[in-house]
Amino acid sequence: MQPKRYIVWSKNKIDLSDNWQKKWYTKQVLTYGRAEDISQLDWEEVMMMLDDLNLAPDIKRLWEDYFNVKRQGNFIRTSEKSY
Repeated sequence: MQPKRYIVWSKNKIDLSDNWQKKWYTKQVLTYGRAEDISQLDWEEVMMMLDDLNLAPDIKRLWEDYFNVKRQGNFIRTSEKSY
């Protein structure tokens, strides 16, 4: 696959069948990707590999919190919020 330049600027192609490249690309998307890019990830895979991605602490904490809330069923969609 050809990654978007704002996500990966050091490679022209990424082989997502290679486990190392897939993890590296996932890290890049979680760090630099836009919502549209992040939404294309396989969430089950991201949850399983989160500890292996070597994310910056604040980014890792953000995703850990997101998955913890989602697991607990406390995920509130924006349209469901009452103000």
